[in-house]
Amino acid sequence: MAGPIERRIVPSVEPSAVGPRQVEREFRQRLAEGARLLPAGSARRRPRSLLTAGYTPKHRIQLFDTIWYLTNVRQNEDIRFFVGYVVQDGPSGPSPEIYPRIFYKDVSLVWRAASHYVRSEAENWIGKGDICTTLEDGEELISSDESTTDLPLEVQTAFEDLIRRTGRVRRDEKAVGLVLRRGPNDRIQAYRDFIEPRRRAQADRRNLVNGGRKIARFTRRHDPASLRFIRGYEPDFGRGILEVGNSSSRMYGGRLQRFRILSRNREIQYLFMAGPSHVWIVPPQATTTELSSYGVRTIDVATDEDLCLPGFEYHSPNGEDGSALDQIPAGYAGELNHHDPSRADASSWLERIPVIRQFRRRVLGRPYRAR
Repeated sequence: MAGPIERRIVPSVEPSAVGPRQVEREFRQRLAEGARLLPAGSARRRPRSLLTAGYTPKHRIQLFDTIWYLTNVRQNEDIRFFVGYVVQDGPSGPSPEIYPRIFYKDVSLVWRAASHYVRSEAENWIGKGDICTTLEDGEELISSDESTTDLPLEVQTAFEDLIRRTGRVRRDEKAVGLVLRRGPNDRIQAYRDFIEPRRRAQADRRNLVNGGRKIARFTRRHDPASLRFIRGYEPDFGRGILEVGNSSSRMYGGRLQRFRILSRNREIQYLFMAGPSHVWIVPPQATTTELSSYGVRTIDVATDEDLCLPGFEYHSPNGEDGSALDQIPAGYAGELNHHDPSRADASSWLERIPVIRQFRRRVLGRPYRAR
């Protein structure tokens, strides 16, 4: 029986300093030595057609034993993304398998790995990993557990750095279909290659965070002030700030700061995002070192999803199914964002959460001021 997954606290990584030509040579050398390309999409019949079609890696990022080889940034109608190749070398030497993937920046400003996709006359969306089941008014609801596709917090800044270096972004409507497996309209859950590494890792209870139970929850429904943490899992604003990064967003009005912060017990890590008018928390992650071939962690941190609302969240109460489209707790939606009218300001909810108030006071040194 394998032992528990190692836990390690490390600085955020940076893109490799070597140039695009050297990155491509290194990648092609792996293929020359027998490594196999294993795309899940339509390119699986002719995997090397990805290279002849221009999807050659130009950048390299490494965390633990996982390497991301990334093309230049692409853009389609829905997302801005990298075509990437995930390689996981082991103690015995270079990996014989290379997995093409799509890595994209979600509108919540988190970099994610797409698990699959659905496209038809009725549907067009990117698969967001595993599923979760909740009870609402006695009815069982199944939805995507989007945070299962979040890339490690330790590489988020590196992806952000690469996109900031980008000049003209090439339009590309083909890559998603070439790389990702296509599902039927009702396929919410990812396929086995995404799910099984998670199930194996979580079968050993020594790997679970707080035994798989939530590390924070709201004790009263629709009351943001009722948030309570399990002792030890609170963010450590005193001595737990690992680093501060910078980025920008038109949606959020300019400069953003990104604070990676450890919990008091050092078992998990948070990413606080702070813009001119908003503060929100990216779903926390474990400090485990095992990643899957999608470049994501196999161990989750369970928490109340309303703790991790982005500053602007989906809000379409007048849609055909308002309950499914409105992700802001009832009564807390603010004005619609003029860059994306499907999203409303969630500050009214977020700024009443005690941990966000503490972050503003202890880290930013400034209170919330409504726009």
